[in-house]
Amino acid sequence: WKVFGNPRTGNGAPGATYGLTRFKDAVFDARFPFCTVTLTDSNFPVKVEITGWSPFIPGDSYNSSLPVAALEYRFINQDFRSIDAVFSFNAFNFMAMGDDNERVLRTDQGFVLWQPPSDDKPSIQGAFSATVDAPDAKVNCAWFRGGWFDTLTMVWKVVVDGVCEERPPITEGRQSPGGSIYVPIHLEPGEAKEVKLLFAWHVPNTDLRTGDDGCCCSSEGQRKETHKPWDAGQFENIDKITAYWRANYDDLRKRSERFMNAFYDTTLPPEVVEAVAANLTILKSPTVLRQTDGRLWCWEGCSDSVGCCPGSCTHVWNYAQAISHLFPDLERTLRQTEFHECQNEEGHQTFRAWLPIRPTAHDFHSAADGQLGGIMKVFREWRISGDTEWLKSFWPRVISSIEYCIKTWDPDEIGALTEPQHNTYDIEFWGPNGMLTSFYLGALKAVVLMGEALGEDVSRYSTLLEKGRKYMESELYNGEYFIQKIVWEGLRADPLDSESLHTEYSPEALEILKAEGPKYQYGNGCLSDGILGVWMAEVCGVGDLVDKDKVRSHLLSVYKYNLKHDLSEHANPQRPAYAIGDEGGLLLCTWPHGDKLSLPFVYSDEVWTGIEYQVASHLMLEGMVEEGLDVVRTCRDRYDGRYRNPFNEYECGHWYARAMASYALIYGLTGVRYDAVEKTLYIRPRIKGDFRSFLSTATGYATVGVRDGEPFCEVREGTIEIDKIVYEPQA
Repeated sequence: WKVFGNPRTGNGAPGATYGLTRFKDAVFDARFPFCTVTLTDSNFPVKVEITGWSPFIPGDSYNSSLPVAALEYRFINQDFRSIDAVFSFNAFNFMAMGDDNERVLRTDQGFVLWQPPSDDKPSIQGAFSATVDAPDAKVNCAWFRGGWFDTLTMVWKVVVDGVCEERPPITEGRQSPGGSIYVPIHLEPGEAKEVKLLFAWHVPNTDLRTGDDGCCCSSEGQRKETHKPWDAGQFENIDKITAYWRANYDDLRKRSERFMNAFYDTTLPPEVVEAVAANLTILKSPTVLRQTDGRLWCWEGCSDSVGCCPGSCTHVWNYAQAISHLFPDLERTLRQTEFHECQNEEGHQTFRAWLPIRPTAHDFHSAADGQLGGIMKVFREWRISGDTEWLKSFWPRVISSIEYCIKTWDPDEIGALTEPQHNTYDIEFWGPNGMLTSFYLGALKAVVLMGEALGEDVSRYSTLLEKGRKYMESELYNGEYFIQKIVWEGLRADPLDSESLHTEYSPEALEILKAEGPKYQYGNGCLSDGILGVWMAEVCGVGDLVDKDKVRSHLLSVYKYNLKHDLSEHANPQRPAYAIGDEGGLLLCTWPHGDKLSLPFVYSDEVWTGIEYQVASHLMLEGMVEEGLDVVRTCRDRYDGRYRNPFNEYECGHWYARAMASYALIYGLTGVRYDAVEKTLYIRPRIKGDFRSFLSTATGYATVGVRDGEPFCEVREGTIEIDKIVYEPQA
């Protein structure tokens, strides 16, 4: 990829650092949010350990949102002689926007890469600081200026010569291409010394604005509001951020390390620990944004240079279980947006929020899984926070939402969704199906539980819930797994008249419609997401929805038919790069009985990690631990660093949100759930005997488990008020 594949590699990758000399051996060790690279070379007498990290403290969304990071370099003299050396950090001014106004400025023990704003482009303003904790550091703010490869050649010459030079910022003419920090180091035999390199950045304005009025300028020529990052509202400039970072460095490191130690103090299988930890990096990626008011707004993932699929998409973020437990205050801001700015008086929710967050248009289908899932998530946030007043404030909006869902998708009130249902596959399912009817049942049960707690009359929803339960078990279960009954005639909607996101009918597609029904269905297929709403209800604390034996049968069918350990014989005409060749993966859908539709739902032949984790954790919850672990191992084997980044499980973009379904693996194995309303800790493990695991709540995090046959909870930070522990060991 470095030699050929990256931009400009066809021209030899001019100016890239690939050609500079390197250590021969490298070992990478990751323990989120820390990682350490150890470098050694038989021809070089110094061993180097580089530890990178940024603050990550569950429950502390302020410090975990800081635009900062650090690299800690540790140098160990492995020679029998003393060594004098120079550590240097060198960076081109990557903040420069090409308008010749960029600068490299001096700061205390470091430099700032600076790009000022312009009158017509305030969004180009940005600053990045690099500082060290070494009083004898020298800083070069005036690199050699020249053509061709002159600059990099001269920077490397300084490195080779071991020069420590102090050069002030350039005040006139062409600006410096970059900056350097030098720290002299003396090492006695066997001695080790450390240099801490602290980074901070400040980009106070952006040109990001999404929504149907998304242009940056109005017809009157007035600039419309664009996204302003959270940290820009907390810190006036780069100096303020850098000062805060330096002043609080030791404490933030200690607290981040405390979390790391608590998280990894576990007996859970390593593939589970890795799958959870690797995807927490999504929270540190550009997928997740935060406004100055503190509210989250998220992409689904990230394309190479821009966000991909905007608006905290509800049907994708359904799967992500990490934020609600680690930073529940931030998760509740997503509910705020869904049930207020994105919901109208009729109860219709748009499934993509606009940025900056503001009331949206209601000119397209709601997503059935997204809107119904949101109701279950309101229940989840209530039980995690213990804040019943918060629930009361949402209750009218919840009722408006569920009534809209009934009227739109179950107008005859049979307890199943019949009218076309837009969903996470970017199409509509026509007729009742296990996937979306299970969401309906989960939302109805959540409404019943919340309403009963608030003293509301919820008998209407109880009746629908019972009707839906019976319908799903009798009409949508084929003896092995839950299916879809394709229905398109006799409905209120017409497939040829209905607005759809990506569905059109050519003359040849009309022939398929006459023979098989609307395009993009799954019919008798074994859908990995076939009872997704049942899983959502479980992980949200709503509880059981349909017969357990049928649930287990469905999950075992998915495991039997959809998990492939070698995809060499699997034909995928869609997007094959997620899993290909002799790799394994869990297919989204199969048709075990040979009745695959001519044009099944888009993506059906693909493999998505978020769905793999959803199925794996659900298998575990139902006692099928080895099957669940098999799915996890198959997934993580693809992300072992050879072909894919172990910390970037992509789908529609890098750092894709759905992959945070992996957090549910902890619950799947341990059955550990804290209910802040009841102040009760539930421990219902699917593994036998003693174990230790991580628990994060709204007020603190802990190590929990079973020791010598007895449940325990050891709080590591904050507090967790527990009145009762309910321990139900695995039979």
